[in-house]
Amino acid sequence: MDLRGRAFLSVHRLRILLMLFHTMAQIMAEQEVENLSGLSTNPEKDIFVVRENGTTCLMAEFAAKFIVPYDVWASNYVDLITEQADIALTRGAEVNGRCGSSESELQVFWVDRAYALKMLFLKESHNTSKGPEATWRLSKVQFVYDSAEKTHFKDAVSAGKSYECQAQQTISLASSDPQKTVTMILSAVHIQPFDIISDFVFSEEHKCPVDEREQLEETLPLILGLILGLVIVVTLVIYHIHHKMTANQVQIPRDRSEYKHMG
Repeated sequence: MDLRGRAFLSVHRLRILLMLFHTMAQIMAEQEVENLSGLSTNPEKDIFVVRENGTTCLMAEFAAKFIVPYDVWASNYVDLITEQADIALTRGAEVNGRCGSSESELQVFWVDRAYALKMLFLKESHNTSKGPEATWRLSKVQFVYDSAEKTHFKDAVSAGKSYECQAQQTISLASSDPQKTVTMILSAVHIQPFDIISDFVFSEEHKCPVDEREQLEETLPLILGLILGLVIVVTLVIYHIHHKMTANQVQIPRDRSEYKHMG
């Protein structure tokens, strides 16, 4: 009985150690992140990479700015007026993240953690005519800020709040105060939270409708210019051929007196 009891305790301790090891491994995986914003030629764009077991599992490039309304006292110290803070995501931000087979997350903190941006990505499978197809979406955006931070908030009345929404294509973050909406402005975005084949290499991109429309607006004048130039060239060639053929034709005299000079 004593040996069995000791064996049971050893197995139990081993399980606990394995669970602790697994938990620590997950924590260490979450900490394998890099801020590579210094590599960007755009001073407003940030680059974040999340690694798991030495393999890149999430890459994100974007520039972000938040427009946050907040209350301050009016000059009479009785009424409240609304001011606006423009908060840009700065370089050198602290970044955390985690990856999973169907769920990934990116967390960015800056200005001594006074501001925090959290983005949750979900991978979904859909049945199509060609078979199962996997897609991903940005399912949740959370922006937390501290209005006691003096760089962007001047004499704010209340403390920091948390804004959250189920984001798909919107960049307006609704708050508990229906009269105030935080606007999140993203630009130069290139994100891949799943299925990264090689480090620092994005897969083939799926362009947003705005980018496709702008690309069409840029290329359409060029296409029309090429077509117009081709039409002009063809017209000139036809005119040249017609003129040459007309010049080589024998001119038949209209006056009978001119016949004697022929032959």
